[in-house]
Amino acid sequence: MDVLAFGVQTDEKPLLERAFAGHHGLHCLDVFLTEDTAPLAAGHEAVSTSVNADLGARVLRTLAAGGTRLVAQRSTGFNNIDLDVARELGMTVARVSYYSPYSVAEFAWTLAMAVNRRVVRAAHRTRDFDFRLDGLLGRDMQGRTVGVLGTGKIGEAFTRIAHGFGMRLLGWDLAENPACRELGMAYVGKEELLAASDLVSLHVPLTEKTWHLLDADALAAMKDDAILVNSSRGGLVDTDALVAALRAGRFAGVGLDVYEAEAGLFHVDRSLTGVDDDTLARLMTFPNVLVTSHQAFYTQEAVGEIVAATLRNVTDYAEGRRSENVLVPAG
Repeated sequence: MDVLAFGVQTDEKPLLERAFAGHHGLHCLDVFLTEDTAPLAAGHEAVSTSVNADLGARVLRTLAAGGTRLVAQRSTGFNNIDLDVARELGMTVARVSYYSPYSVAEFAWTLAMAVNRRVVRAAHRTRDFDFRLDGLLGRDMQGRTVGVLGTGKIGEAFTRIAHGFGMRLLGWDLAENPACRELGMAYVGKEELLAASDLVSLHVPLTEKTWHLLDADALAAMKDDAILVNSSRGGLVDTDALVAALRAGRFAGVGLDVYEAEAGLFHVDRSLTGVDDDTLARLMTFPNVLVTSHQAFYTQEAVGEIVAATLRNVTDYAEGRRSENVLVPAG
């Protein structure tokens, strides 16, 4: 089977090509799947997409009209896919249900410590031979309270690191994780967690119920000097409300690896053209905010697992098998 892969990163391409060699034909594109690029898939029964692809109704209909029957997404999240339309069109949609949770958990802590200890500001200063400590005062994590919203595999890995720091552990989830309980985590309501935590980290999927989980009221419930980290999905945070809180001088630090309007921006070079997203531009002007481009998952281990799972998804489809990765079976 010939597969057309959209949105393939430079580091990712050789891993995909080696994995697919001898199994299926593969052509990699660095452009993302959008309404404009969807016609490129004509004649390909299978396409592979990234999390920032547009797989809304119009794109899916264009793909189907060109002969595409399988969408193999190289991510766990699938909020960018209109599953109802895919089902209507008789398409199969598969994702990667699991990859290294440590990649995201460790990066979330990287963001937390970077904003806490003002690492980016310090690095910029020392490159200019400015070795002052003014404005670089951080805080010990030991003895402080961390609130983990979502205690699945990634949230558990994040909690284990927090336990290593010697922190008080608070959790919020629909179902309690026994492993987190064993570490000493106390499960509380969302409002209590936000009010008590010195550090809040998000590890829940993006659904209709979790959209803007941290809205203006939730942000107002947090401590003025709290640290907020989001390495899950951008839509979990109301960015306009976050900007308003930052303008009011709140929060010791904010680390964001995701942004609710990141599609078409993240994983693309905009250094010459700039961006016309005023909210993102304003967000990045705050000295206590660190924004990265949805890279928490981007480790050799995690990408290797994603590539291997994508190959299995394509092979399963070609051989008529279904796995737990299939979101929508062929009609």
